Amino acid sequence: MTRVLVVDDSPQIVATLRLNLKARQYDVQVAADGGQALTQAADWHPDLVILDLGLPDLDGVDVIRGLRGWSEAPIIVLSGRTGSKDKVDALDAGADDYVTKPFGVDELLARIRAITRRAPADESPPTVQLGPYRIDLARKAVTGAAGTTVHLTPTEWGIIELLVRNPGKLISQRRLLTEVWGPLYLKETHYLRVYLASLRRKLEADPSRPRHLITEPGMGYRFEP
Repeated sequence: MTRVLVVDDSPQIVATLRLNLKARQYDVQVAADGGQALTQAADWHPDLVILDLGLPDLDGVDVIRGLRGWSEAPIIVLSGRTGSKDKVDALDAGADDYVTKPFGVDELLARIRAITRRAPADESPPTVQLGPYRIDLARKAVTGAAGTTVHLTPTEWGIIELLVRNPGKLISQRRLLTEVWGPLYLKETHYLRVYLASLRRKLEADPSRPRHLITEPGMGYRFEP
């Protein structure tokens, strides 16, 4: 049974999440502040953390950093903070996804399913399916349904590999720019727009309405299998 730690000081939100998660066979524990969250996480080792940023004792970003010091469990931020800086700070600290309040329970549950489905980084599958295309991570090759080869540039490959190795996870613009181009390119967000548009033309059935290579405005990109 998947263990979920819910960290929020709102009794209404905690009750809603506990009810909906338990109804879907998740094992749930709750924490009302950051200190309690860090203690429970260390004792219980949850498989997933749902975290509010506005906690009474610690800022949620500090809780994320504390968890990331020892845990790789996915973290979904559930917050009323809607500013781009808050979202980027949380993602850069190690959060896997960001959902703003008020939120739809069905959307949150879908995000949870997507994140808990993905394989750990050291057990990434050798191949990933993106629509009709087969991405072979070991051979660094992309083939279509009829066996045709799709050519990707080294930069395009760097982007697509990072995304497909983390299905369902929101990858921040900062992480993409750092890992693909290097730390000197953190302000060159237009690079991402250009290269994602190129990847969609090559891999999406309708590049103007992508189903797999999704933009999260102001935050980053996500691969949806």
